[in-house]
Amino acid sequence: MIDTHCHIDEEAFDADREEVILRQREAGVRAMIVPGINAASIRTVLDVCHAHPGFCFPALGLHPEDVKDDWQTQLATIEHAIRNHRHQLVAIGEIGLDYYWDRTYKEAQQQVLRHQLLLARELDLPVILHNREATEDILTIVKEITNHKSPITNHKYEAPLRGVFHCFSGSRETAQIILDLGFYLGIGGVFTFKNSRLPDTIAELNQKSKILNPKFEILDRLLLETDAPYMAPVPHRGERNESRYIQHVANCIAETLLVTPDEVMARTTANARTLFRL
Repeated sequence: MIDTHCHIDEEAFDADREEVILRQREAGVRAMIVPGINAASIRTVLDVCHAHPGFCFPALGLHPEDVKDDWQTQLATIEHAIRNHRHQLVAIGEIGLDYYWDRTYKEAQQQVLRHQLLLARELDLPVILHNREATEDILTIVKEITNHKSPITNHKYEAPLRGVFHCFSGSRETAQIILDLGFYLGIGGVFTFKNSRLPDTIAELNQKSKILNPKFEILDRLLLETDAPYMAPVPHRGERNESRYIQHVANCIAETLLVTPDEVMARTTANARTLFRL
């Protein structure tokens, strides 16, 4: 199993990071993707990934919640690091839009997102997208950049825009748009929550999509993730999250789609290796 979104570099793991990583390995986790969120996390992400090559894989980006007055400086620093470490990175992320707490920097967030999506196309890297209370805008921008033409050749970039909508919990209609764009859905602890509508959404999407395309299976477009140390699944809700807990998410997906947990693990692991070229 691969955790496609784990902030193992964050302060919550400072006291026992090595023990935690060992525990994940022993539990059968095969890899963690470690996304950055700001300029300060460039060093922490790269350090933990350099210390655990072949297990921790780095991504760098400017998170929408970190788009503040100094966003231009932050973005320039992060872009410089992305270009310098291009061949070590598996993605650009965590990037996106977040209007939940504050809309003060709404336009700046959109500008930062566009810039990082274009950079992803230029460098042929997938993106890890964060979306909170901004679905319409983020889909509009992703579509825009998908069809964007190079300012040099006036043709579309050769590398298509690809990636994952991290921590997906939206509607079936939104999920269908994301799938039609060629993106993956990142599924985490929310799937296991008592009042979550996500299991119904995924089951309905799988059923209706199969009617239109009998060869389609939603499992081919799902990725497992934790967002550790946040969003722990049931029965660990409220605790510090760990990569090994994605087994609980896999179990719930298996129950929803009437398959085995082993099949969920195998298919989502294959998806992660395909998207991030692991």
